Amino acid sequence: MPIVVQKYGGSSVADVEKIRKVARRVKDTRDRGYQVVVVVSAMGDTTDELLALAKQVSPDPPRRELDMLLTCGERISMALVSMALQEMGVPAISFTGSQSGIITNDAHSQARIVEVRPYRIQDELAQGKVVIVAGYQGVSYKREVTTLGRGGSDTTAVALAAALSAESCEIYSDVDGVFSADPRVVPDARKLESLSYDEMQELASAGAKVLNAQAVEFAKAKGIVILARTAHAAGSGTAVQELVAPTDTRVKGVTAEAEMAVLSAAVESVRVPELLEFLDARGVRGRALTFDGMLGREGRAFIAVPLQDVHGLEALKRDVGARFGEAVTLREEVGTVTAVGAGLNADWSYLRRALGVAEELGARVHAVHTSPLQLTLLVDKQHLKPLTARLHREFLGT
Repeated sequence: MPIVVQKYGGSSVADVEKIRKVARRVKDTRDRGYQVVVVVSAMGDTTDELLALAKQVSPDPPRRELDMLLTCGERISMALVSMALQEMGVPAISFTGSQSGIITNDAHSQARIVEVRPYRIQDELAQGKVVIVAGYQGVSYKREVTTLGRGGSDTTAVALAAALSAESCEIYSDVDGVFSADPRVVPDARKLESLSYDEMQELASAGAKVLNAQAVEFAKAKGIVILARTAHAAGSGTAVQELVAPTDTRVKGVTAEAEMAVLSAAVESVRVPELLEFLDARGVRGRALTFDGMLGREGRAFIAVPLQDVHGLEALKRDVGARFGEAVTLREEVGTVTAVGAGLNADWSYLRRALGVAEELGARVHAVHTSPLQLTLLVDKQHLKPLTARLHREFLGT
């Protein structure tokens, strides 16, 4: 029988009734003749609550111990979903990431999957069981429990779909697919029927919360089609897959990222490679690096740092000050607004229009980053929502 991998996010398993609803959907899929592997996130806000608890004990928790703590959330979900299925008469079994054979590197709190050995899953599927897997986690080659970073359950699902040669990988959340903007910010945002891997990865890395950027990267490498759907109703969702590159320069979506900070370094006083080594040693990922001036001589370097996996921001500030003094500052009052689309920067028209809109709104643009698929403006956080809405209207007409 063909295999389907379904992933359910935290809002989909937030309480007992929603867990039962997920179990019914899984049962329906099994009744249609599929073998089903289910990947679950932690219930509701459990991860945030555990993280807050850790920070009451330590402002900069040791990453190993943080992984041991945060993986508890997904284990609760997996066991409850398995219980709900068995209560419905469906044979089921739950596995942690390590029991599922998900092998990662040893980068605690933001590990990457290096190999999947799904032998136990295959054995249980062969016995007619539904397998429930705790998302977001794995085990390193040193036999340490690791986590995959925020949204890592998506990556778990895609990795298992690839390892099991699944027919599809379905990602369920509280929205029916991927929209051209956050509907809470842009009420007229359009649902996108399909996106290329590259377009989805750019949107995800720029702040869109529907899919995890690493999961999309993994799907592209393995050729796995991702179907992003709602867990609460029927809907067509969005297919993320390899697409023939469009010949036009239409913008597919506009998104904002507020959960970030910017490291600003005076390049005449700080060697940029030294600063990057400092960040790597602390597991601090950067999203973009731009320069204002001549590297090594004058001006400033700007490094955009997403905060979703920086679990000790105050400690980072302290360490930056101790190491680099006033030559490096960490700014939290800025964020990014990003437009994504193939051929977006084939000429300067979109950048000209974006800068014009920002000027109309009185939003100071601190820096600009462009790539073949992305146009990003760094602005003060109070301008993120109005600028997102205005650029959506400018580029997509609504």
